[in-house]
Amino acid sequence: MRIVSLTKETTKDILEDLLKRSPNNYGNYEAAVAEILNKVRLEGDRALFDYTREFDKSEITKETIRVTEEEIQEAYDAVDQALVDVIKKALVNIRSYHEKQKQNSWFTSSEEGTMLGQKVMPLQRVGVYVPGGKAVYPSSVLMNIVPAKVAGVDQIVMTTPPGKDGKVNPSTLVAAKEAGADEIYKVGGAQAVGALAYGTESIPKVDKIVGPGNIFVALAKKAVYGHVSIDSIAGPSEILVLADDSANPRFVAADLLSQAEHDELASAILITTSRDLAEKVSHEVEEFVKILSRKEIIQKSLDNFGYILIAENMDDAIEAANAIASEHMEIVTKNPFEVMMKIRNAGAIFIGEYSSEPLGDYFAGPNHVLPTNGTAKFFSPLSVDDFVKKSSIVYYSREALKKIHKDIEQFASSEQLTAHANSIAVRFENEN
Repeated sequence: MRIVSLTKETTKDILEDLLKRSPNNYGNYEAAVAEILNKVRLEGDRALFDYTREFDKSEITKETIRVTEEEIQEAYDAVDQALVDVIKKALVNIRSYHEKQKQNSWFTSSEEGTMLGQKVMPLQRVGVYVPGGKAVYPSSVLMNIVPAKVAGVDQIVMTTPPGKDGKVNPSTLVAAKEAGADEIYKVGGAQAVGALAYGTESIPKVDKIVGPGNIFVALAKKAVYGHVSIDSIAGPSEILVLADDSANPRFVAADLLSQAEHDELASAILITTSRDLAEKVSHEVEEFVKILSRKEIIQKSLDNFGYILIAENMDDAIEAANAIASEHMEIVTKNPFEVMMKIRNAGAIFIGEYSSEPLGDYFAGPNHVLPTNGTAKFFSPLSVDDFVKKSSIVYYSREALKKIHKDIEQFASSEQLTAHANSIAVRFENEN
């Protein structure tokens, strides 16, 4: 990995480099996505069948588009029982973590005859998109469905592309069943996003769409936003390790590569105050790459977006880490909890040398759907909050309104909104 001295200039250059990976920079695909969405909106199921035949080389019909209970049972028979057991164990942790995020409605009243409050309600119907093909991630199925289930969403509709044989990956189906998906449909790509956003004869329209996908899925979600809600426009995976001379270079190298293997556009960055650690990590990375199965992808990722930055002190390292706002951040220092308190921008923070990033991906409990491309400066991980909405509650008695009605009328009149003022004044028009 390239080793660079950390300066404000190198930080600026890296930020610009990383932002090139944003889905917002792939506008040349937008016309094709718009065409797919429009066809789905106008033609419904027929468009889904046509696109599935074209893109997935699979024949689906009105009778076969929805996954049956028999197909789910076949999936259980095909998946190693050890994996089923691990999925169930992970589910306990994920569900327990998200249960703590639940919010309750609240109300407060006064002796003057007022009541104010907030009513918290789950969304009625949510769509979960799950990639297919080479990208088979049952862990992402759990992470997208569980918070919706905990929130109390009435109906969770999942879509995922079929293989050429018309079947869905068995581990995906098992994860979906265990997590609590209500309906599963065999359709992927931008056409699946269109089906969830607009509804077709077979697939119901949803209120929100969540889940990762390729650039066509990302742009389709962006295009339908406003018609339905979405979670985010996900970018390539990222990891940033913040370390000093106490860190184990072999552990750090292994953790950097855990994200580099995702994608040629994935980013892996080490910021350290120790040049000795930097050189040892670089050496360990080279040795690991030789033996790992996805070494071609890893090497391209490191060549494009891999950095080891050497900072003069930990304050400079923390400042750069906050500027980069990585999806995943590991803190491997002598005083990791003290450093953690100074971190403002990160999707998920992993503390200490035994809290490596894959722990969060699969098992610990917090959601692994995280903000990317610097959006951790203003976005949060997927949570129960994403699957509820809130309504404000206002009640005033006549006596309570009478005490303050002239204040409201004056405020409305100052904005030249006389109908607003009249709406209040009419209630007291027969009084002096």
